[in-house]
Amino acid sequence: MNYLIAVLKNRIEAEEAYFALEREGLPMDKVSILGKGYKSADELGLIDPNSEAKKQALRLAIWTIPFGFFAGFAFNLQTGIEIVEWAGSLGNHIIGGIFGAIAGAMGSFFVGGGVGLVLGGGDALPYRNRLNEGKYLIVVRGAAKLTEQATPILRQFEPETIQGYVEPRSA
Repeated sequence: MNYLIAVLKNRIEAEEAYFALEREGLPMDKVSILGKGYKSADELGLIDPNSEAKKQALRLAIWTIPFGFFAGFAFNLQTGIEIVEWAGSLGNHIIGGIFGAIAGAMGSFFVGGGVGLVLGGGDALPYRNRLNEGKYLIVVRGAAKLTEQATPILRQFEPETIQGYVEPRSA
């Protein structure tokens, strides 16, 4: 599925653009207005990148933390490094495992999406920010021919940005 998203300054421009698309005969079930008084980003399915980053980091942590523990335990078992003298041999192996688990947690955070969570990322976040600023989005979704037909109509309204996307196919 293809998406065309145009950012317009205010509600009046968004409504004018919507009616222009309607006059040109576009199927209106494929056109949406996002903004105050209309659909929200969540209703359209515009993902929240923070939520997705948390989910991805947690999914990765499920296996990296236990793997890190066992790797740290095995490393300490093989090397015999004495981390703290009073813990004894088994205690040092367990402490090595704990350090491995911490490394696994850090890996899941950095690789799994935690950096995106902290720094922000993805295309959805700028659109959500625009909506929070009081701007409006016109979203046309459908076949490539439909989004190509809508592009010149929306350009007449001089949107702040106009961007096309192709939804990746899921396997």
